Amino acid sequence: MTDEEGPALARRLWALFESVHAVVYFHPTTLAALEAAGLRGFWRGYFAQRSAPLGPVGEAPVRASFFGFSASMTARALPAVWGLASPAEVLAARLDGTGRALAEVLPEGPHDRLADDLWALASALPCDGRVLAAANQALPRPEDPLHRLWLAATILREHRGDGHVAALVAAGLTGVESLVLRAGSDLSRPVLQAARGWTDEEWTAAAEGLAARGLLRDDRTTSDAGKRLLARVEETTDDLAWDGLARAGGTVDGVRRLAHDLRAPAVACHAVLPEVHPIGVLEIDG
Repeated sequence: MTDEEGPALARRLWALFESVHAVVYFHPTTLAALEAAGLRGFWRGYFAQRSAPLGPVGEAPVRASFFGFSASMTARALPAVWGLASPAEVLAARLDGTGRALAEVLPEGPHDRLADDLWALASALPCDGRVLAAANQALPRPEDPLHRLWLAATILREHRGDGHVAALVAAGLTGVESLVLRAGSDLSRPVLQAARGWTDEEWTAAAEGLAARGLLRDDRTTSDAGKRLLARVEETTDDLAWDGLARAGGTVDGVRRLAHDLRAPAVACHAVLPEVHPIGVLEIDG
């Protein structure tokens, strides 16, 4: 065993539980459940269902915890969505919708053991400083295995995401700067910019600041220094994620076995994602 095994395994597991979690954003059944609760439109549903564990919060704390969105975009949804559906109604709708979606998507067979194993890990994660993970972890344990599987994947996803935000902040990056760097490296600017609500002026200002720091080239591609910074952010994120898994009782062998068991459901869920999307997970390895 090497020191790198744990963090690398945490990264492989991320691609799996992220894919299961993302069903809530893109499967027609989950979108219909949110619409039936009164939330018409993709972004109303997105902001409401993801922030509902926090209660009827306003724009500022959601923007801070989600990190990459512009204030104008979060303000279009929050706090107005709570006049359409309460957090409790949104939580019920997202769990019902994802449960029915997973029933359609996943390979046949009992999922109780996988749901229990994933829940055991997710429910034991230390969530100090991880607001979104803590809020989801505090929700009641679902009785239905598919509900339990999805919520466990969501806790793991938000736990890693909270750690990623911490790594970005420690690297001296704002939300828009992190997107500009990724767009200059490996993701699409039109997709990222539109999905996070930044104007051309805001994007350009961030790019100019990054160029002044030597992180972007004149053609707005990420420089070698910028790529090293992004790599350090990912390494820190993997380290923080593995630390959480280990503190939750995860071992290399145990997490490797869990990743093996989760792979088939994750591949099925990954197929639900549209061809173009702003989520960092682009493919599932191994």
